[in-house]
Amino acid sequence: MGGRSTEREISLKSGKAVLNALQEMGYHANAVDVDSDVCQVLLRECIEMAFIALHGGCGENGSLQGMLEILGIPYTGSGVLASALAMDKEASKKIFRYHQIPVPPSVVIHRGKTSGLPEEFDFPVVVKPTTEGSSVGVTIVRDRQNYTKSLDKAFSFGKRVIVEKFIEGKEIHVGILNGIVLGGVEVRPSLEFYNYEAKYTPGLTEYILPPEMGSEAYGWVKDVALSAHCALGCSGATRVDLRVDLAGRPYVLEVNTIPGMTETSLLPKIAGLAGYDFPGLIEEIIKGCLDEKK
Repeated sequence: MGGRSTEREISLKSGKAVLNALQEMGYHANAVDVDSDVCQVLLRECIEMAFIALHGGCGENGSLQGMLEILGIPYTGSGVLASALAMDKEASKKIFRYHQIPVPPSVVIHRGKTSGLPEEFDFPVVVKPTTEGSSVGVTIVRDRQNYTKSLDKAFSFGKRVIVEKFIEGKEIHVGILNGIVLGGVEVRPSLEFYNYEAKYTPGLTEYILPPEMGSEAYGWVKDVALSAHCALGCSGATRVDLRVDLAGRPYVLEVNTIPGMTETSLLPKIAGLAGYDFPGLIEEIIKGCLDEKK
């Protein structure tokens, strides 16, 4: 948990929640705040399995997973390639399009190159870094006046930025555990959108479980979410973020391979609807890791 990414504080909260649950169930669990000496720490502590609650950066882009592979330590969640693909929104969108999984129309802009909005795009648009989570650096731009400013903000997090058509409608998040869809939640933030503040400040977002939509449309959303999870080769627990337009059509935004485990996080809420309390969810994630090892 922890680490050096922009999501460090949230990762610490997730890690502490997981640690408490593991210890309450009788597991011999230690907290590892990831730094440059993480390899030595894991070897010194004789870690038999790693439960990854390291959001963003090396925790989600496949780097930590690759190190654990070399050390021969089993770990929860997706593997090296799936993690890397899911973390990179440009790469994951290419995979989704190849598998005919619906995504919002988008373009990738590279720092230092032309930054004009494509002619076929109308406002509003969403501007986001390609490799950040928790909505860090994301802006909904509703007019040309604020477009350049939003690009500068996103470029402060990396060399590539995605400009995506904003889909009017509902925001739905679907939880998947060991290849099975647990269900979904509709989020209704009191702020402009479900940004970092709305995600992690209690009281700023209303959560609708299950989402308020017809059974056929809900089934479509869950099927598309599972297709996105499988297309990237994900395993363990993931959360798939989607927008559902006014006609009920779902569009995949991203797949989160290390979903949050804080008191306001969505996956534990979804799992609760499916009958799992928090310790039960943690134990199922561990069982999935053991099955992968077999």
